[in-house]
Amino acid sequence: MATLRRLREAPRHLLVCEKSNFGNHKSRHRHLVQTHYYNYRVSFLIPECGILSEELKNLVMQTGPYYFVKNLPLHELITPEFISTFIKKGSCYALTCNTNIDEDNTVALLPNGKLILSLDKDTYEETGLQGHPSQFSGRKIMKFIVSIDLMELSLNLDSKKYERISWSFKEKKPLKFDFLLAWHNTGSEESTMMSYFSKYQIQEHQPKVALSTVRDLQCPVLQSSELEGAPEVSCQALELFDWLGAVFSNVSLNNEPNNFISTYCCPQPSTVVAKAYLCTITGFILPEKICLLLEHLCHYFDELKLAPWVTLSVQGFADSPVSWGKNEHGFWKGGEHLYNFVIFNNQDYWLQMAVGANDHCPP
Repeated sequence: MATLRRLREAPRHLLVCEKSNFGNHKSRHRHLVQTHYYNYRVSFLIPECGILSEELKNLVMQTGPYYFVKNLPLHELITPEFISTFIKKGSCYALTCNTNIDEDNTVALLPNGKLILSLDKDTYEETGLQGHPSQFSGRKIMKFIVSIDLMELSLNLDSKKYERISWSFKEKKPLKFDFLLAWHNTGSEESTMMSYFSKYQIQEHQPKVALSTVRDLQCPVLQSSELEGAPEVSCQALELFDWLGAVFSNVSLNNEPNNFISTYCCPQPSTVVAKAYLCTITGFILPEKICLLLEHLCHYFDELKLAPWVTLSVQGFADSPVSWGKNEHGFWKGGEHLYNFVIFNNQDYWLQMAVGANDHCPP
């Protein structure tokens, strides 16, 4: 009976909302984007807009590439060649694909050179590596977290520590995964991932882009200074968050009596805009690309616009071992970790960060 009660319980969700201004030197917007490493969907909504500028459209089309490598041995990510070619010359991101964080072994390579392994109990013991129990294991510990600093290891490749880790991945417990990989190169040198992993099954991908115009969209009225809204004057941040989810999911907002799928309607007060432009990018999207999008949207109001605000929403991979920074991430009943910017025409912004049950509080 206790198990049934737990299954029926709604999982805990946490939404953190804050407001600031992009011109404020203490603004955290850039840091929060840069440390949310594993992003699979980016969407932005621009009210009172029927067509994108060429500059913004080009930026959207340049959010790739990323790579899919099948059955890549884990030891390939700790070789001196890989560290010197990719980790030391830019920001390299890797994430296991087709794995479930709460059931399978998963791996993530952070751009700072930290390799994070989320391992089941048997695999952890077989590797012989040092780690700690997952914070979301419960009474019976079934998952362990191992963190390896590849930049530190590269300082002394003859050390016993490097030899032990290399032996573990090559001989003691060889592990292979399907990986998503991406590299943001800070120099002028072209990416060589296709040639570097040419002996494996590697494919280059571009994110999928969906562009659409939403007509006669009922939008909530917002005031940048009123995060909690004002009765009959403006809506609160939580109401906007729910409304955006409905818009991105193409849910009807009319609350018609014969609609048995959804009774949701736009929060009040609201206004109807003739056109709104919706863009959704899906793939393995780097924080550096999202920073460029955010910066461009910040300058959207440099010229006079009818829209009072625009939004930028980012969703993370549900089965990544981390959410923000090195914060451990779990799935439980949803695996969500996402954030949303509401950018106002006076350079104020709202930032909303949401996580599920098995997650730390957003930073």
